[in-house]
Amino acid sequence: PHQVQPFLPQWLAQPKLVQKSIKDNLVPIRDVPGIHPRLLKKLQMNGIESFFPVQAEVIPAVLRSASNGYLMGQGGYRPKDICVSAPTGSGKTLSFVIPIVQVLLDRVVCQVRALVVLPTKELAQQVSKVFNIYTDGTGLKVVLITGQKAFAKEQEMLVQKKVTGYCSLADIIVATPGRLTDHINQTPGFSLTQLRFLIIDEADRMIDDMHQNCLNQIVKAAFQVENDSGSNMLFQRMKPGPITAARQFLCAIYFSSCYPQIPLQKLLFSATLTQDPEKLQQLDLFQPRLFTSVYSEKKTLGDGAETEQDTNKKYTLPEGLSQCYVPCDLNSKPLLLLHFMLKMKFTRVLCFTNSREASHRLFLLVQAFGGVTVAEFSSRLTPNERQRTMKEFEQGKIQLLISTDATARGIDIKRVNYVINYDAPQFIRTYIHRVGRTARAGEVGVAFSLVLRIQERRFMRMLNDAGIQDVKKQPVKGNSLKPLVQRYEEALCKLEKTVK
Repeated sequence: PHQVQPFLPQWLAQPKLVQKSIKDNLVPIRDVPGIHPRLLKKLQMNGIESFFPVQAEVIPAVLRSASNGYLMGQGGYRPKDICVSAPTGSGKTLSFVIPIVQVLLDRVVCQVRALVVLPTKELAQQVSKVFNIYTDGTGLKVVLITGQKAFAKEQEMLVQKKVTGYCSLADIIVATPGRLTDHINQTPGFSLTQLRFLIIDEADRMIDDMHQNCLNQIVKAAFQVENDSGSNMLFQRMKPGPITAARQFLCAIYFSSCYPQIPLQKLLFSATLTQDPEKLQQLDLFQPRLFTSVYSEKKTLGDGAETEQDTNKKYTLPEGLSQCYVPCDLNSKPLLLLHFMLKMKFTRVLCFTNSREASHRLFLLVQAFGGVTVAEFSSRLTPNERQRTMKEFEQGKIQLLISTDATARGIDIKRVNYVINYDAPQFIRTYIHRVGRTARAGEVGVAFSLVLRIQERRFMRMLNDAGIQDVKKQPVKGNSLKPLVQRYEEALCKLEKTVK
């Protein structure tokens, strides 16, 4: 049956298209209009001479939306919200860090003006690191709250009690949802009423039911009436709503008064931004603009007619990525992995399993087999152990890193040559995020998926539905695994003994 296309709002149907190919479309940083000389210098000090296409489009857009200073939108209007859908490793973080730091450079009083919410501690750490680089020496204060420090300690980093009341110690907060919600509800003096930018990174993950409540709480806190200024009702932020005559009158007084209203602008980023209007509806976006490198390319036929090929290309994958899959049965999976590592001499391999238990078992097995420097990367480890493991992997001391999805989502691991899906992913998004850990920032990389024969049809259908067609079948002959069998069985025996 013909699928009914959901009615897409104009902004989703006609987004601003961003070039997919990173390497051919680099833009020298000096060619992007409006960036502060101070930040240009910082970028160069960090070895950045050119912006990726996403950065070159989004940075000026955010800067323009705050061109009259952060207190007002352009011409006194409320700035439009911005959504960015671009592949993994295409430089989304810098595209919000640079404009936000620049817009806040001339702030006088320290207040929470930018809040970045991310689904995992690792991602939050990664983003706050980038903010710290670019705020260094500016006087802007960045605070990371992920629950890695004691709650009271975080409270001390956020607010200070003075005789006159509380004052904020943060201009920019980078946070995970749970901990942020706790501070909104339990930290005296913690205020979001001056919030200018709300950045939701890995937005599709954040829109999921789990975090929706968190987003609602942030917005509620941003529009809360400060109780100490009863008479000051007029200068509170007005919650966006339909324009009525009374409201217009109020707005007129409001904007002509000497207290301009700080607009709240939402910036959403994701590699797999949902196209589901109902889900996006929940975010209550204001005249949003979508920047995307996920689009169908029209192919022109000889007679000038256009065909809509690839209409179902929902996701873009990094350009330098090659993808293959290996049909196999359950027993040969561990042997295949060992074959890749020992016979094919794969290096810097990131290997995904579907659960913490599976990743731990596989780690122990490879360790018992010997000959491969292996580590696991899961929520079993403390954040410090994870940092250390990641460093060793990046330095090439560890050749095989076995991980779960939860741990590796969105994380920027340098120089991954191969991604191996030891367990075939069940959802297309999981696939996109996993294979996107390699071939980042214009490099090349290979993704292998080990697919059980009973899963093969479903796996291929999942990829086809998403318009991913260039995944090659790459069978490995049983003979080539034979030499490994005896040592593998010894490793299994050894394991069983240790487990007992």
